[in-house]
Amino acid sequence: MIAEIGAFAAALALALSLAQGLLGVFYANSQARSAAAAALSQAAALSCAIAFVCLVTLFVQSDFTVAVVAANSHVDKPLIYKIAGAWGNHEGSMLLWCLVSALFGAIFATLRGNQSLGLWSRTIGVQGFVTAGALIYTLFLSNPFARLDPAPMVGSGLNPLLQDPALAAHPPLLYLGYVGMSVPFSLALAALIEGRADQAWARALRPWTLIAWICLTLGIGLGSYWAYYELGWGGWWFWDPVENASFMPWLVAVALVHSAIVTERRGSLASWTILLAIMGFGLALLGTFLVRSGVLTSVHAFAVDPRRGIAVLILLGLALGAGFGLYAWRAPKLAQPSGFAAVSRESMLVWNNFGLAVAAGVVLIGTIYPMLVEAFGGGLISVGPPFFNATVVPLLALLFLLLPLGPMLTWRVGDMRAAFVKLAPAIVLALATLVIALVSTHWRVAPALGLMLGVWLIAGGLIYLWTRVQRGAGKISAKIAILPLAVWSMSLAHIGAGVLTLGAVAETAFRSERAVALAPGEAATFAGRRITLLEVGSIEGPNYSATRANFRVDEANGAARSISAERRYFPTSPMPTTEVGILSSFDGDLYFALGEQVRDSQGAWTVRLYHNPLVHFIFIGVLLMALGGALSLTALARKRKAAS
Repeated sequence: MIAEIGAFAAALALALSLAQGLLGVFYANSQARSAAAAALSQAAALSCAIAFVCLVTLFVQSDFTVAVVAANSHVDKPLIYKIAGAWGNHEGSMLLWCLVSALFGAIFATLRGNQSLGLWSRTIGVQGFVTAGALIYTLFLSNPFARLDPAPMVGSGLNPLLQDPALAAHPPLLYLGYVGMSVPFSLALAALIEGRADQAWARALRPWTLIAWICLTLGIGLGSYWAYYELGWGGWWFWDPVENASFMPWLVAVALVHSAIVTERRGSLASWTILLAIMGFGLALLGTFLVRSGVLTSVHAFAVDPRRGIAVLILLGLALGAGFGLYAWRAPKLAQPSGFAAVSRESMLVWNNFGLAVAAGVVLIGTIYPMLVEAFGGGLISVGPPFFNATVVPLLALLFLLLPLGPMLTWRVGDMRAAFVKLAPAIVLALATLVIALVSTHWRVAPALGLMLGVWLIAGGLIYLWTRVQRGAGKISAKIAILPLAVWSMSLAHIGAGVLTLGAVAETAFRSERAVALAPGEAATFAGRRITLLEVGSIEGPNYSATRANFRVDEANGAARSISAERRYFPTSPMPTTEVGILSSFDGDLYFALGEQVRDSQGAWTVRLYHNPLVHFIFIGVLLMALGGALSLTALARKRKAAS
């Protein structure tokens, strides 16, 4: 009965979303019908929520008469994975996609603010069509409530690699980011239909773009950390096509955040801001296609049915066709205010936007090119890390080189000489870092430049804070306390990028690894530490058995620390999973991965050891950037509250 209630609620949400779209777009100038569209958006969100709660309930109850539950759950699976398993599959994740889209539409309808009736109503309408498209796909091609007869007794179980607490947060965060880009898309199309993209429109756009960007940042960061500690590879980024699929809209979202600032503050770049909003949602839909088309073999892939991939391509074509078609027709008619000088804060943001867009384009080419070659009979080719490291990384490095200059320039007309004078301490510190790194690494240029960039970004962010603190009279502590949140947000985001850069460069360039065979009681020396395998034994988990190895690590200062690593065996999977052991210190992580028992030995086991210098800086940097975005969002919320 629960499955039928869920299916009915999803079908009702589809009908409500279609009505929302029709009323919102085509009757935008009617107060009554616009209000009806807003009410329909809220009803559609409630219906989607009921459907999703029904699906979670089916997983919790282990109702194996429902096909998606039987295929992705097990009677002995812990409760947290039963709940998270509701979106750890294709059908459930698409229902989550629909729910997020409907919720965002309802929230937007509720928080109208000072938006004009036409813009508000048409945005609600376009968002309704977006939700309806996702619901049509879900109900007709990926029905999460389809029954199974006969039903199994225990279920097939969830992919063991996904049985991790990160499953509870990583996919929802990414969906909040992906689907969050639909609201800027809806606002962009509404502005094109209205023929107006002014400062008030940009003011409405910015918070939704920030929400999407923050969620994408946290989702990508959590996914990177999950891969780092769960898969046993010792790495955090592999330029996997699905990783790239999340990185592309993230890059465009960064550009969109900055472009929207220019449009809101100066009234410039409106057409470009609209174009970025369309591109961002298009890339989010492309990521959905890559995960669900069967064109990729990846731990991230949810589906292998080509029909589903074609359907997503149709949705992508409809969204981009509507977006770019309207843009070509209406964008030339948008008012374009006066320009700005070549040296100004606006010009630096333009260069920032250009570089980010080019980087996203390069990632797009490198990701889809192998698929196109294969599709046209050119055979199997691989575009991997060497390509992206040689193209995307230098582009981002150039952007990072310019990043601290922007905040030091004034709007419309800036003074580059004055900006360099203010940044003189950062320049000296960065150059000193470059020299020291070159000497200490025996003239390894690439990592030395990377470390220099990281220091340059951190120092630039701190100097910008200091320049703002110095303004006006009074005690420094008092001026720090009243510093605008927008200043803190920009500085923290830029500092976070610098911290991430330091971590990425150090881990990539100076990482070391060693594979050893150890029997209980034997020791090996690695990364200045003595590592002793104490014992290897078997343990039983809630739905798995495991081989656990316990180690003692003797530090150079005489301190001793303990750590364990596991190989887990699930009855539903022929392949074991690796649960690594990680010892964290300020200088980095000591990383243990237990391999197989060595044949013809006296109880020896293969152990792979890694030393990952400053790897935690990567994840700290992600958190700092997200915090910067959150502070910016808070500042916008306070302005909105004050204006109301």
